[in-house]
Amino acid sequence: MMHARTLTRASRPITKCTLLQATRFSSKWAKVPGGPPDPILGVTEAFKRDSDPRKINLGVGAYRDENGKPYVLPSVRESEKRLVSEKLDKEYLPITGLASFDKLAAELAYGEDSKPLKEDRVAKTQSISGTGALRIAGEFLYRMYPGKKTVYVPTPTWGNHIPIFKNSGFDVQHYAYYDKDTVALDFEGMVRDIKNAPDGSIILLHACAHNPTGVDPTQEQWRTLSKVLKEKDHLPLFDMAYQGFASGDAARDAFAVRHFVEQGHEIALCQSFAKNMGLYGERVGMFSIVTASPDERDRVESQLKITVRPMISNPPLHGARIAALIMGDAGMRSQWLAELKGMADRINTMRSTLRHLLVDEHGSKRNWDHITNQIGMFAFLGITPEQVSQLLRDHHVYLTKDGRISVAGITEHNVRHLADSIYKVTG
Repeated sequence: MMHARTLTRASRPITKCTLLQATRFSSKWAKVPGGPPDPILGVTEAFKRDSDPRKINLGVGAYRDENGKPYVLPSVRESEKRLVSEKLDKEYLPITGLASFDKLAAELAYGEDSKPLKEDRVAKTQSISGTGALRIAGEFLYRMYPGKKTVYVPTPTWGNHIPIFKNSGFDVQHYAYYDKDTVALDFEGMVRDIKNAPDGSIILLHACAHNPTGVDPTQEQWRTLSKVLKEKDHLPLFDMAYQGFASGDAARDAFAVRHFVEQGHEIALCQSFAKNMGLYGERVGMFSIVTASPDERDRVESQLKITVRPMISNPPLHGARIAALIMGDAGMRSQWLAELKGMADRINTMRSTLRHLLVDEHGSKRNWDHITNQIGMFAFLGITPEQVSQLLRDHHVYLTKDGRISVAGITEHNVRHLADSIYKVTG
């Protein structure tokens, strides 16, 4: 018979004390609730599980080539090749990033002849793509903006805008933007709500290719908005994630930003190079603010450093080098702008083809003009959640519940199936 003192821990009887100890030392995370799945990633996961050969993924917000495959720009490949041949080091960047990238990114957005740039009064910091730029904006503005801690965003807006600014401490309010009945811009409602916002509010504006609707103000409407924001002393906070990718013309897509600056607005600007250079995973972006003087710029930039340092210490190097080489070399810049136009043209061609098939071949009685009137990567189809579910269930077409599609996911190989499917669920 085994003596009691020789019992192993595993063979000892479970006592009340043992149960109390187990309860006392249970996992610290036992009560953490599960979060909801990301709506975009959920679409992609469902698409991957589908074995039907006709399936189409129109949820992902990334450019795809004519065969539906990820696309790396030839200018990016060439830039990487040159950088590798130079055998550069991998040292830390300064807190505000690669100086040559910051300079060239600002010139791309504001224009090389921009008065604030020439007068050295634009504070700049490299960021982790557009999301990082918005996060820096949220942190900096919450600490330093003298007005009310409220950000106004359009209805609808990119899904990440709201949590970014709420997590920064802001109260997030909305202004009218998209009219579901006309599948177009509710400009009157937009102007009304911006006028009704308290003076000195922060107004977030999509510079071009509004995500998720693809509906943009006209240049004349932008001029009106500039006057309204100036009269109300609002701060325009531009999110420009698609410069050059929307129309194929980088200068045209920057119209709103440049016009507001010309009219004397001290704008804040968030830039991304994910879409227009295809640098999705490299996370290349910039946040900048127009100030009143070089001295003010120095003070603002010092606070940007204080904002960035505890966030990420300093930004990543490789993607910024790629972007800076492309923008700074005349030959590569011309090549990149041509490739950029090619991507925009392919997306616009798919818009026209889809509308043509619905109207001219299927004879749909609905008005599908919004497909070609909208711009950029995304389009709102203007269909109901029930019709979205039917597209997924019966036709293996994957999109978000609000009827937003990524036009980049449409190709010559799947556009007929898509048009046929949309026609069948909409009549």
